Amino acid sequence: MSEAGEKLRLDKWLWFARFFKTRSLSATRVAAGDVRVNGNRVTKRATTIQTGDVLTFVIGDNLRVIEVTAIGTRRGPAPEAQALYNDMSPEPTPRETHVPENPRFEGKGRPTKRDRRQADLSRARHLE
Repeated sequence: MSEAGEKLRLDKWLWFARFFKTRSLSATRVAAGDVRVNGNRVTKRATTIQTGDVLTFVIGDNLRVIEVTAIGTRRGPAPEAQALYNDMSPEPTPRETHVPENPRFEGKGRPTKRDRRQADLSRARHLE
């Protein structure tokens, strides 16, 4: 790892810490303004960060709040990447994954012949 006084580009650090699969993807997210450093929105990819900075960004449906604890020198294995930060993210709320037994009850699925006839009749009555 590096010394405490060193700085590194934000997009490069996010890539080193394995939050994004490629450096260009991390640079794109930073340029879009999706990342905050110490509460301030950042749009420059070359923004320098150092140890002690707090990064806030969203990956998928998860809000990530990360404190930088070290500046890396390379994109190493996952345990090395996890040593670069302290995760202060709130616990994700559990999502309900209710799947009905018959999706047609929820208005999904292919209509039956009977459903189609009823729909045709209701359209015909509406036009009269």
